[in-house]
Formats: sequence, structure tokens, C-alpha cells
Amino acid sequence: MKIGVPKEIKTHEYRVGLTPDAVRELCVHGHAVIVERDAAAAIGFSDDVYRAAGAAVVATAAEVFAAADMVVKVKEPQPGEIALLRPGQILFTYLHLAADKAQTEGLMRSGATCIAYETVTDSRGALPLLSPMSEVAGRMSVQVGAHCLEKEQGGAGVLLGGVPGVPAGKVVVLGGGVSGTNAARMAIGIGADVTVIDRSIARLKELDQQFAAQMHTVFSTTAAIEQAVIEADLVIGAVLVPGAAAPKLVSRAMVRRMRPGSTSPSTRAAASKPAAPPPMPPPPMWRKAWCITASATCPARSPAPPPSPWATRPCPSCSHWPTRAGARPWPTTRICATA
Repeated sequence: MKIGVPKEIKTHEYRVGLTPDAVRELCVHGHAVIVERDAAAAIGFSDDVYRAAGAAVVATAAEVFAAADMVVKVKEPQPGEIALLRPGQILFTYLHLAADKAQTEGLMRSGATCIAYETVTDSRGALPLLSPMSEVAGRMSVQVGAHCLEKEQGGAGVLLGGVPGVPAGKVVVLGGGVSGTNAARMAIGIGADVTVIDRSIARLKELDQQFAAQMHTVFSTTAAIEQAVIEADLVIGAVLVPGAAAPKLVSRAMVRRMRPGSTSPSTRAAASKPAAPPPMPPPPMWRKAWCITASATCPARSPAPPPSPWATRPCPSCSHWPTRAGARPWPTTRICATA
């Protein structure tokens, strides 16, 4: 079989469908592998490493799709990639179709056989291809959440592990599956006060036996979720319904009642909402930018930054670093990237 590995083109996706070791294994078993140029350059695998493993390296994704019987990717195909699929070809990747009607219809029109990693089951009914990503997402959620709780990131300034004399932060994990368990494990490891909410009594018993007094387990009801969420510093969504959109357990009303500066990352974002909008243009193309430096001559100078998403970049108008009280430099610069 001819197996193709295109470079991922989704924003901030640096992974690759097959590592050089996987390519070598396929070649040893008689398959031919075609890899797009620089497919894994961002994660340290050069084209020469792939050639040494037995792959043929081609210049464009179009060449990969044209030559391959099966295309192996990481993330769902973008519209330009769907257009390259043909009837009878196999696409093997994460798809998350439940939240993306346009992608689903495009794949159906292509005539390709599309297999989603997240729906492949083993003999026990488990999800062996989704599980590793759930482990990563669960552990990363606590790391990301802890960062967002820092005051300079707009958080409440809460240290999840606490210190002597100060209580630990409260972490609520919605869902006790693979992702939720790994999130809870990380939160416990840094000393947080952890509560896991799940609707399976059997799973809650397993978690109670595994972690004992290190965490609280709560049966999932609307009232229980509401009470836990409004008291939490960090709420992690980790509920999975295989092949379907993730349920919405936290309402806008609950979010409004959360403490200012609290944080709520989700490990199931790809399964609960459509694909992200196109990325913002690079800084030179931003339509508005406010300079908050001490340079009185900068045409973009503003006495205070407006509320907006922020990026750490110097002022594009005067190239100055901002200062506090007109004296001490800040380590980063804030430039508004909104319209």
C-alpha cells in the first residue's frame, strides 16, 4: 500500500501523522510511504531522517494525496485538503465530525473512506487511539489553567497548591474518564483541592479507591455541578460522548456566578464546537494597535490599553517597549489585535 503523510496546515498544529520510526516499520513490512517536504520540521524530524527511514519526500501536499492509497494525518482535513481526496482513497485521522457539518458533507462528497481515530475501538470497547490524546489533554489542562490563574494573565492570582497559611485552590473536574482522571492526578500532584464529578457511580468508586482521601467524588446532577462550579478556581471540562458532540454542562448563568478571575479550560473543545475561525493576520496587518509606551511622539500612543485579546509584541508604530510610570521596562508589550 502507498501511504501518504502531508504536512499539517491547521493553525498551531505541529505534529505529524507518522514519525520516522513508524515509517521505517511500514517500509519493513513492504509498504511505500510518501511524506511532504518539512512535514515534521517543527518537531525536529528533518526530511533526511525520513529518507533514511525509507520514505519518499515530495514537495507538495497535492503530490502526497495524488500518490497515496491511504492518507495519514493528525487533525481533521481543511477545505483545501478535502478537495484533494478522491473516491476509494482512505483517510485516517482525527475528525470530530459531530461538531462540524461542513467537513462531514465535504468528506461525503469526496467519496473517500474516512476513518476517525477517536471512534476506533478495541476488543474491550475502549478507544485506544483517543486515549493517549486524552491523557495529554487532561494533564495539559491543569498546566494551562494554573497559568491562566496568574494575575498578569487576567486570573485571580490563585496558586493552586497553596502555601502554609493559605488554602489550596479548588479544582473541579467534570468527567472521570481518561482525560478527567489525568487532570485530577495532575491537580492532586500540585496540592490542589480536587473534586471530580461523574454520573457513573461505578467510576466514582474506582476513583475513590485509587485516590482515597486525596480527592472528593460527587455524583453528577445539575445542582451539584452548579454548586461546585461557582466555588471553583479552576473548572476542567472532560466529558466525552464517543462520536457525538460533548454535552454542555456549565451554563452561561453558572459562568456569570463564578468568581472573577477563575478559569475553565475544556479538554473536549474539538468535540463540542466548530473548527476555529481563521487566524488573525500577522502584526503588520493588524487594523488597530495601541502603543502603551512612554514615547509621547508615537502616533498610536494610548494612555491605557483597551480590553481585548493581547499578544506580546512591541509597538508596530514606534518599536518601543512599554513602561510603568514612564520608567521601568515591562518584560513584554501588549498590542491590541482586535478590529
